[in-house]
Amino acid sequence: MGAGAPGEGSRPERVSPINVANLLTVLRLALVPLFLIALFSGEDGDYGWRLVATALFALAALTDQVDGWVARSRGLITDFGKIVDPIADKALIGAALLGLSLLGELPWWITIVIIARELGVTLLRVIVIRHGVIPASRGGKAKTTAQIAALLLFLLPLPSVLDPVSWTVMGLAVLLTVVTGIDYLVRALRAAARRRGDDSATVEE
Repeated sequence: MGAGAPGEGSRPERVSPINVANLLTVLRLALVPLFLIALFSGEDGDYGWRLVATALFALAALTDQVDGWVARSRGLITDFGKIVDPIADKALIGAALLGLSLLGELPWWITIVIIARELGVTLLRVIVIRHGVIPASRGGKAKTTAQIAALLLFLLPLPSVLDPVSWTVMGLAVLLTVVTGIDYLVRALRAAARRRGDDSATVEE
């Protein structure tokens, strides 16, 4: 066959779901129960387990940055990764929020607001997926960074003199969580409206 044979070289290579990026995502999910075990281990004043829990949370958060970079740079983006990666992110953040609230170290209203926002946006994605994928905004990425930073500050056994810093970062995380949630809702509604408008134009033609 010559080089110009039809179909040759036109098919994109299928990326195996078993790759480094997805393994990092699965590792992040596996770290969540280990993090919770460490968080609830030990007694008051025993900082050893608390430091272990913080280290596990930080490692899991780091895999979130690394797996995305690996997937994009090496062309390892798969449907499995698209589905499991956000689940792993929400599992990690949700576990830390619930754990801290159960320990009485974080007000329940903060946990409820953040988890409700994440679940709401996930549900919204499912509803509007037929209108097209809405990409993550810079605000969304800043929200995630602020959440991780705030949770790390609350997980670390810091002296009480640094409490204002921890609460300021957590306040910023909550603010970004609410604002980006509203922004996503607005963009989703606009995408749905544009789609309906395109469908109407097609029918009229």
